[in-house]
Amino acid sequence: MNKWKKLISYYKPYKGVFFADLFFAFVSAGIALIIPIITRYITGTVIYFEKDKAIDVIGELAILLMILIIIAVISNFFITYCGHMMGARMEANMRKEIFSHYQKLSFSFYDNEKVGQLMSRITSDLFDISELLHHGPEDIIISIVKIVGSFTILLCINVKLAFLACAVIPVMLLYALVLNRKMKKAFKRNRVKLAEINSQIEDNLSGIRVVKSFANEEIEEGKFDVGNQGFLDSKQNSYRYMGTYHSGLSAFTNLITVIVVTSGAVLITKGQVNIADLLAFLLYVNNFIEPVNKLVNFTEQFQNGITGFERFLEIISIKPEITDDEAKYEPEVLKGEIEFENVSFKYSDSNENVLSNVNLKVKEGEYIALVGFSGAGKTTLCSLIPRFYEASSGSIKIDGMNIKNIRLKNLRNNIGIVQQDIYLFAGSVYENILYGKPNATKDEVIEAAKRANAHEFIMELPDGYDTYIGQRGVKLSGGQKQRLSIARVFLKNPPILIFDEATSALDNESERVVQESLETLAKNRTTFVIAHRLSTIRNAEKIIVLTENGIEEEGKHGELIEKKGIYYQLYNM
Repeated sequence: MNKWKKLISYYKPYKGVFFADLFFAFVSAGIALIIPIITRYITGTVIYFEKDKAIDVIGELAILLMILIIIAVISNFFITYCGHMMGARMEANMRKEIFSHYQKLSFSFYDNEKVGQLMSRITSDLFDISELLHHGPEDIIISIVKIVGSFTILLCINVKLAFLACAVIPVMLLYALVLNRKMKKAFKRNRVKLAEINSQIEDNLSGIRVVKSFANEEIEEGKFDVGNQGFLDSKQNSYRYMGTYHSGLSAFTNLITVIVVTSGAVLITKGQVNIADLLAFLLYVNNFIEPVNKLVNFTEQFQNGITGFERFLEIISIKPEITDDEAKYEPEVLKGEIEFENVSFKYSDSNENVLSNVNLKVKEGEYIALVGFSGAGKTTLCSLIPRFYEASSGSIKIDGMNIKNIRLKNLRNNIGIVQQDIYLFAGSVYENILYGKPNATKDEVIEAAKRANAHEFIMELPDGYDTYIGQRGVKLSGGQKQRLSIARVFLKNPPILIFDEATSALDNESERVVQESLETLAKNRTTFVIAHRLSTIRNAEKIIVLTENGIEEEGKHGELIEKKGIYYQLYNM
């Protein structure tokens, strides 16, 4: 029931259009029933009038038929245009809802999902849902009006012929229902296979430079062929059912026509039916069979739409792991005093802790360096501060407030992150820097770029700040991209900074320039630096050595060298 309530709720903003659509569907179906009655009246009665009177009546009925046709055109236009637009708007609302939900889901969700599959949920699935929401109700109305109306009129023309024509219908419906059940399963498999292909294409295109650098185009094509063939096999199975389904329905339709023609011919020879009645009967049989086919075809559309909606609900029903449920503070600006109390963390799909019982106090404006072997949890520790992941146990406080009690938007607005893997959006240099503070002025953006040592190289680009940098900034060097990401954080101006291997992928000259920018940015801010190149953090106020057991050592560079412990080994390496 919840599923159906949710589906129906999307009609609420468009109730007026929805009921108008149903009204015009009713009118269209009614006109389809009236025209054969007029045809029967002309062929069975009017042609036997006196010549002049017959011509006058035929002329009047022709005008009436033209009026009916015009009304039918208006009705069908409304159904096709306004009805489809209603479906498109509902689709847009659902797309907005699922996209908004994507933004709320935690990093742990994206760790286990493929982008291509998530994209298919927001594109092809939603199209099928909108088609169902638009066509479903109007098809049902048109079909019911035509079936009930046609059958009633058929009974009025000739009861025997009506029951003979309808004798095949129950068998036809049973046949359709059985095959539709099989088609539903086949269509569901199609969606899974299509999502897998989307994911594979997205993965390939995102890594196309790696593919080409290893000259592995043939391997990628081979991988794609496997997925493509799987999708083809799935389609073949569903089309086999579809072919059996449609050919069977066509056979039933032809069988009904044969029954009506042969039975009608016999009844005409016995004088129980006249030619005009048989002609009208054949027109109404078509009016009767066409909506039956429409209803049966609707089941195919229903399978597509409801399968897509179920996949839509699968995502919508996923609860974000990290929420504002406990938030009671909304600080605009934090000072930056941070405390970890017995903090442990493990990923949901793992039994082993990445961090164990971490206790750490960081003063406001303090410069902290995190070092340790790969996998020691340095990045994870920093990811817990903005609540990208939730600590498994223990608590983290900023300015004495548990971060769970701080509204996420306020918390993250006070934290700036510069990573090794920089993400720049497709767009201009200006738009990418502005991302740090969307309401900033042009002067503020330029000032941020200057402080990040980026202004000079930006002005040398073809269009300066308006230069298009390509997907993920492919037209820029590593050092240039890094300086843009630093400019973005300068513009944000947060009191807490996290530098995650920010210079490890750069050449010496780029590293020197970027390091200067980072040091300028870090002044008077609480700063966490994760670094493999220990030469870059020698002047840190405190160096934290992390291992799988937690914090093993902490102190200044000279103190830790004298200890000749883990840091000493790392430094010598």
